[in-house]
Amino acid sequence: MRLLFLGDIVGKAGRKLLIETLPGLRKRYRLDVVIANGENAAGGFGITEAILQSLLDAGVDVVTGGNHSWDQREALVFIERHERLLRPLNYPPGTPGRGRLLLETASGAKVLVINLMGRVFMANLDCPFRALEAELEAAPLRQVADAIIVDFHAEATSEKQALGAFADGRVSLVIGTHTHTPTADDRVLPGGTAFMTDVGMCGVYESVVGMRAEEAVRRFTTAMRSERFEPAKGEATLSGLAVEIDDATGLARRTHPLRLGGSLRSTEPLFWVE
Repeated sequence: MRLLFLGDIVGKAGRKLLIETLPGLRKRYRLDVVIANGENAAGGFGITEAILQSLLDAGVDVVTGGNHSWDQREALVFIERHERLLRPLNYPPGTPGRGRLLLETASGAKVLVINLMGRVFMANLDCPFRALEAELEAAPLRQVADAIIVDFHAEATSEKQALGAFADGRVSLVIGTHTHTPTADDRVLPGGTAFMTDVGMCGVYESVVGMRAEEAVRRFTTAMRSERFEPAKGEATLSGLAVEIDDATGLARRTHPLRLGGSLRSTEPLFWVE
């Protein structure tokens, strides 16, 4: 199975690049599954129904969320109509939407996608480790799902790495989102789970985590807010992780970062290109 996970989509520049690029990538790499974090897609804050549909139309199979999932108030309503839009599983009971989806690919494989949010320097949600444990007990790898993908939307690298160790050998991929900066530690863990502390963002890197630098610098230097944050303008970079999953075991064989366009050094999974 060939999976591409794309990092947090930030604003119009990130959306535009993804929509223009993804159809070609699906064909070039013969991708089975594409997952993208979309919680910053609407001007950096949340997601609208129209934007969600544009991402699905471009070839994203599942859109995950995080701490900005509800920044667009309409999301509280339309998330109930879209099973392919997730919010963190460890929100309290009664929160609209869902935190997991069992997706069937074109080939008939079943992929369980789980969205979790961390608690260190974040909202005090239910425990993500216990939420994941309950999900894995109910839907074990290779018994219910042919692959299990976990988007862990968290701030602290230690919390992300701990969840990777916690899930190693029981899921196909644990991938970190939220900090918008790609880490250099993508690999297959000893138990066979692919891992990356943070996949980065699909957005403009000449910025401060995708936002115009001027306001961020002003807040750091004066401790005062002058205006609201706005996504940076310029050439965006598509940032993601390619993962090859063994069809027999559901565990990862190999990983490779994908970065195209913008100001970061481009790299792609050439092991998929004949």
